[in-house]
Amino acid sequence: MIHVLIADDHPVVRQGLRTFLEIQEDLAVVGEAADGAEAVALTESLRPDILLLDLKMPVLDGLGALTRLGSAGALGTRVIVLTSVSDRADVAPAMRAGAAGFLYKDVDPTALVQAIRAVHGGQVLLAPEAAEAMISGDDRPAADAGAALTEREREVLRLIAGGRSNREIARELLVAEKTVKTHVSNVLMKLGVQDRTQAALYAVRHGLG
Repeated sequence: MIHVLIADDHPVVRQGLRTFLEIQEDLAVVGEAADGAEAVALTESLRPDILLLDLKMPVLDGLGALTRLGSAGALGTRVIVLTSVSDRADVAPAMRAGAAGFLYKDVDPTALVQAIRAVHGGQVLLAPEAAEAMISGDDRPAADAGAALTEREREVLRLIAGGRSNREIARELLVAEKTVKTHVSNVLMKLGVQDRTQAALYAVRHGLG
């Protein structure tokens, strides 16, 4: 069962999402937050698998909530931004702050459910418009950054982009998990990125995923 927390300042939106998500056999809505501060507090107390987070909320906006939560990895929570905001400039800051997905509220309900399952499974998922914004962003790693990667590091990067954990990568490559951690650190350093999400985005942009 995938436990989901909904953070949106519009009650009608929260209710609509809850109604649709709860008819899915593998999804359960564990709480609702009406602002960013409440989203942070409920994420820390409930530790949901997935946080659906709007960007424009009172008290503390979605980006502020993401920043406070970090990647939320220590809590076991993966964050999907679900917003009606179409400003392309919001995508990169949200992904850098730790979001694992970025979707717009006009997403097909079935596609939203599939996205929740995919992100819960370790994938990074962006709406086409959001992905385009990331690709055209000025703060992305240089296109040739991947040239410095060894063949093994490229293989690790491909598996990271596929949502694999260090343990899963170790099992697939038949090496020790400690060795995988070293490869991951080298990949992040050579690409000039801070975390696995940014590395995965690089891989997708450059056809390495």
